[in-house]
Amino acid sequence: MSREELIDMARDALAYAEADTLRQAPGVGKIRASVYTDPERFDREKKQIFRRMPLMLAASCEIPSAGDYKTMEPVGVPVLIVRGKDGQARAFLNSCTHRGTNVALGEGNTSRFVCGYHGWTFNQKGELVGVASSSDFGDVDKDELCLQQFPILEKSGLIWVTLDPASTLDIDTFLSGYESLLDTFGFKDWYFFERRTLKGPNWKIAYDGYLDFYHLPVLHANTFGADTTNRGNFYAWGPHQRILAPSAAMPQPEDTNVVSMKDVPESEWSDDLLLAGVWTIFPHVSIASFYGGGRGVMVSQLFPGEKVGESYTVQTYLMEKEPSDEIKQQAHEQFSLLETVVADEDYATGIRQQKALDAGLTEWVYFGRNEEGGQEFHGWVEKLLNASDDDLNDIFAMKEAAE
Repeated sequence: MSREELIDMARDALAYAEADTLRQAPGVGKIRASVYTDPERFDREKKQIFRRMPLMLAASCEIPSAGDYKTMEPVGVPVLIVRGKDGQARAFLNSCTHRGTNVALGEGNTSRFVCGYHGWTFNQKGELVGVASSSDFGDVDKDELCLQQFPILEKSGLIWVTLDPASTLDIDTFLSGYESLLDTFGFKDWYFFERRTLKGPNWKIAYDGYLDFYHLPVLHANTFGADTTNRGNFYAWGPHQRILAPSAAMPQPEDTNVVSMKDVPESEWSDDLLLAGVWTIFPHVSIASFYGGGRGVMVSQLFPGEKVGESYTVQTYLMEKEPSDEIKQQAHEQFSLLETVVADEDYATGIRQQKALDAGLTEWVYFGRNEEGGQEFHGWVEKLLNASDDDLNDIFAMKEAAE
């Protein structure tokens, strides 16, 4: 079913390419410039969006083996993700139930997490299994002092975590069927290559760029090329989107010759073709394919910073296969190029945009009919900012049914 849906979208891209046009939103949209600059709104977004929506915090291949773990602090919440001996990934508040200190730092592999402050020990299931000098400390109920656990779902080789232990939002419902398409990538068996973190402007300014092909031949003329298309069609599954250029070209990673989709039977359309474009996972992830050193993707995880005009992005490069020593340098060069594109072009421009909007003299910003993705994204942000916890499952279930 997923491949059939991907083929339908490829046919759609081909039809628009032959017509030399693109699908457009009904009209030009606009939002108040203050959505990027208002500190009070920013605090609401962190609470209503990032602490209530499932966040894609890891790829399965980052913690492939029992005892593998990683830590991070999205929107100020210390998170520990670990794979247990039973193969299950679990997510915990990275905070000792004694006095709150982190029980793990960085990433690695372990069978036990020992708090570096007083030595309390927890297992891979978050259970308290050891109280240092317990006879001196006094009697406690260990079952009541387990690490606080977050809702988690591992699917399609990706791991979603909701930063609210009491959340009743079903992560499957939130995904709106989108994960079945992402499953086609086969990320579960991919190879974790490299990671880095970049600073950027307000998280929505940064995210707007991931939903926008309109800027490609202008802003990226010296990197991607001035002849890069500025057209993109948008396909949505609930709040999640794919942006795909109207094109007849079939990707040929190992060959510079361009092959037309029309010259290849649909049964032979490659995964590279069917998974082309940019895949975004609301509210903060972008996945885009590249081929330096072999087939790979750059997964960008975008998070709000400490202030309204700040964000940071964790860029992770995953590869379909572990590169050999001979081609590893090509993969490094590809990832380095992407750092230049995002940091020196996208985010540098976004930071200048942020400063201009911070001046407070701009009332509106606009999204054209060819920027449907941005219009949809901001519509979802507004909807969820004003939604109650009790309404969340119905909001996503209704949208999924509509699709």
